[in-house]
Amino acid sequence: MTAPEVMRLGPARLTAGLDQHVRLGLEDHRTAHGPLPRYERDDLLALADRLDLRGRGGAGFPFARKARAVLATADRTGYRPVVVVNATEGEPASAKDRMLLARTPHLILDGACLAAEAFGAEEIVVGVSAGGPGETAIPRAVDERQRKGAKSLLPCRIRTVCLPERFVAGESGALIRGISGLPAVPPERKARASDGGRGGVRGRPTLLSNAETFAQLAVAGRLGPDAYAVVGTPAEPGTLLLTLTRTALPPLVVEVPAGAPMGVVLDTCGIPPGQGLLVGGYHGAWLRPEDAAHTPLSRAGLAGVGGTLGAGAIASLPDNTCPIGEVARIAAWLAAQSAGQCGPCRLGLPNTADALTQLATGGGGPSALDQARRTVAAVRGRGACAHPDGTARFVLSALTVFAEDLAVHESGRGCGRPVRGLLPLPGETASALPAAGGANAEATLEVDWSRCDGHGLCAAVAPELVALGPHGYPVIGTTPIAPWLEHSARRAVSQCPALALRLSRRAG
Repeated sequence: MTAPEVMRLGPARLTAGLDQHVRLGLEDHRTAHGPLPRYERDDLLALADRLDLRGRGGAGFPFARKARAVLATADRTGYRPVVVVNATEGEPASAKDRMLLARTPHLILDGACLAAEAFGAEEIVVGVSAGGPGETAIPRAVDERQRKGAKSLLPCRIRTVCLPERFVAGESGALIRGISGLPAVPPERKARASDGGRGGVRGRPTLLSNAETFAQLAVAGRLGPDAYAVVGTPAEPGTLLLTLTRTALPPLVVEVPAGAPMGVVLDTCGIPPGQGLLVGGYHGAWLRPEDAAHTPLSRAGLAGVGGTLGAGAIASLPDNTCPIGEVARIAAWLAAQSAGQCGPCRLGLPNTADALTQLATGGGGPSALDQARRTVAAVRGRGACAHPDGTARFVLSALTVFAEDLAVHESGRGCGRPVRGLLPLPGETASALPAAGGANAEATLEVDWSRCDGHGLCAAVAPELVALGPHGYPVIGTTPIAPWLEHSARRAVSQCPALALRLSRRAG
């Protein structure tokens, strides 16, 4: 797998040494970053507090507050904590963690080891995506440290756990379930990892944070609070890792000081603002180009214009593609990526995606737009995890930013532009939609209307997929079938008395 390209604007911290090396082995890593100091428990907490170090995986939760909750549970129960590095990066628009894993894995391990030693952890677990760079990069880096035989380099056992590449697999509860040998989907009942019990690895209080977060901790531990805060803003010191989506090119990972103007970063990297800018990834929000040009790239700056830093992914949508089609395409993928454990995921997200698809193809008119707005608004705050809320943010912001295009699509004419598939999805190129067929083909239900007699049995067997129209005939959405619904789809096909249903596949 090709290591993501890296660029920096300002000082190189997370990217130090990468201008000279494709990958930093242990000796190159030490040359670029210097020795890692040791911290006592209270000193490391004070460092994270002073810098307001927050998670870089999307939620932005304060690291020190999370660590204190873990330590309180450890003190109460007598169990030593477990440190978990979330390096799964199921966000298709992000490549920053993949870059860290492939090119500077020792920086991630430094941060994890710093926390493990200060907090007395019994083990470090690094969760990675199967088939991704972390599957080999982390064991290789651990082996390099073991050969040195220095206790300070390995304060406890370190193991790597590979999880299926899936959007929701990176949710904290899903990751811990996957580490525990269970399906990597969010639990039906929420439990905090810091509390241990059912929420932690082996019932232990668990400190879980994103790969970049631990890398930032390693940088802060070396520099100290004053030197670390030389760049960035007073409220958000340090640097950020961003992933910029580029048309017909691999993604670009850029390290910038927090608070850098978005317009300057995009212009320096040769990326025009296009029709709109998606910030924060597929659980992020769309911004108008004119709103984003002078927006500071920080949590506060993006929140001021309705955006979110999220996973640090920024995608500019060029003028030569249909924005409604692009949004519908990602909404359908997000619906299929859910765990299907609650009503918003089983019904709300697929219905939203189907309404958007109707709009994109020039059908449905105002009723389809009303359905999209109604269903996506209904899922907010009601899911078993954050997936429905994140998807709702993505869709609702798109309906605002692309309002003029929606008006054209509502009329039934469509905008006349093709859907080029420029927002990245796993297994696709950035320049065109994939051809039909292939190993990753998505399933859809189709009706042979020459056979269908309107028995209605399909709607009873698979109500999540089939509804009955006013005359008793099936109404089937055009969005791909989620993997957890394929069994119901096959049952509906096999039990259709007229043999009018079939399951077909198209590339996805």
